[in-house]
Amino acid sequence: MDLFSPVTLGDIELANRIVMAPLTRMRSGASGVPGDLVVEHYRQRAGVGLIITEGTYPNHGGQAFVGQPGIVTDEQVEGWRRVADAVHARGGRIVLQVMHGGRVTHPDVNGGRRVVAPSAIAIDGEGHTEKGKQPYPVPHALTVDEARQTLQDFVSASRRAVEAGLDGVEIHGANGYLLHEFLSPASNRRADEYGGTPANRARFVVQVVTAVAAAIGAGKVGLRISPEHNIQDAYETDRDDVRATYGALVDQLRPLGLAYLSVLHSEPAGELVQELRERFGGPLVANSGFGSVTTRDEAVRLIEAAHADAVAVGRAVIANPDLVERWQGEHPENEPKAHLFYAPGAEGYTDYPTLEARKAG
Repeated sequence: MDLFSPVTLGDIELANRIVMAPLTRMRSGASGVPGDLVVEHYRQRAGVGLIITEGTYPNHGGQAFVGQPGIVTDEQVEGWRRVADAVHARGGRIVLQVMHGGRVTHPDVNGGRRVVAPSAIAIDGEGHTEKGKQPYPVPHALTVDEARQTLQDFVSASRRAVEAGLDGVEIHGANGYLLHEFLSPASNRRADEYGGTPANRARFVVQVVTAVAAAIGAGKVGLRISPEHNIQDAYETDRDDVRATYGALVDQLRPLGLAYLSVLHSEPAGELVQELRERFGGPLVANSGFGSVTTRDEAVRLIEAAHADAVAVGRAVIANPDLVERWQGEHPENEPKAHLFYAPGAEGYTDYPTLEARKAG
């Protein structure tokens, strides 16, 4: 296998195995509608095999960041339709990451709505809000009925994404947001069908993914997980518990025939990730995580060693809209401007030069 060779993930055919990781960029304003700037950002990066959009909220209460896009209102759907059309016009493929922030938000972020989670345990820390940094509130523990309503919001969001012309969805079960909060024993202290044992903690995620797959077709659905990432207080420090929890998850998802499993982990070629991949039985998108920047050499190595079917890349895609061309020709890369990742406006977002622009200049 070769990083620059085509691959099929479920119903989605990729021209190469470089995947744009979901990257929060906070450019969608108070309305959560992707506008001209967001359209241009994704259009520029359509050369990757697959774009996974930034996390997009399925209901207003699930908004985690100021400036985050949603897929709730008709205007938001139309914004995403423009994004999808722009990417497809350049021959690209794009899926929408459906992300409920869970307890990683604040009423001054989500429009004064209730903050929810599996259990009434606050994150120890502060989040950015419209009124500056504020401590995370103690969330409301979802009842079983409320959890099932939230599941329906994931389904509705996924239907809207496909109606907007995107090629599918990625369900966000990673990084300490709502679905990951159910998986982690630190954030899930429930005593009902959704808590306690590893299988019970995996149950809600299984139900969400299964329902979305039934609604839009399993070949259009991926799932992102981040076992042992230990971010935003979703601690997973017992390897046996991690293996049992995520094993229960992937064992039950295997028969669905999902498009892919995306795993964020510092050791994508390691024992845990490769065991989960084998038990999942479908394509693996590897992502080595926030700890180190994914380089060309690492991506090439992961594919050539058959440790993954595709590689999710973050910062290099932010800084290089034509990353595939650069990596293929082993050209130098632009440096990412980290201080502009979450700034408003075009700077550090749509103004990174391409190789062509450099030559012309």
